[in-house]
Amino acid sequence: MSLIRQTAGNIARKTLLFSTVLLLLFGVVYYFYRTYTISEGSRSGVLFKISKRGLIFKTFEGQLHLGGSVMMTKESIFDFSVSDANVYHELQNFEGKNVKLYYHELIDAFIWQGETDYIVYRVEPIQ
Repeated sequence: MSLIRQTAGNIARKTLLFSTVLLLLFGVVYYFYRTYTISEGSRSGVLFKISKRGLIFKTFEGQLHLGGSVMMTKESIFDFSVSDANVYHELQNFEGKNVKLYYHELIDAFIWQGETDYIVYRVEPIQ
């Protein structure tokens, strides 16, 4: 009877170890997939909205009316998220003004990173 218990215990330990390693590996791969940058760039226009919003995760969200478009349509609006509180406060000073935003686009941002996949990390005023 004790041989059966030892064998069952070894199988259970190996199964638990294998499951833990597999779960950890999946978590690491999933994290890097969700935070992988697929593009970087900049956009310029008039910043007309910046806010902190969210039910559980408070994120910084904004909208930019792209330069060169006369009418404000869905295609001429750039929705973005901001992950850094300092950049958010800087953007608040430029609301209603021409700015150039530098961003990186993620494959699929986590919900605590923002509502969009475009994460702005720097802003410059345009004179």
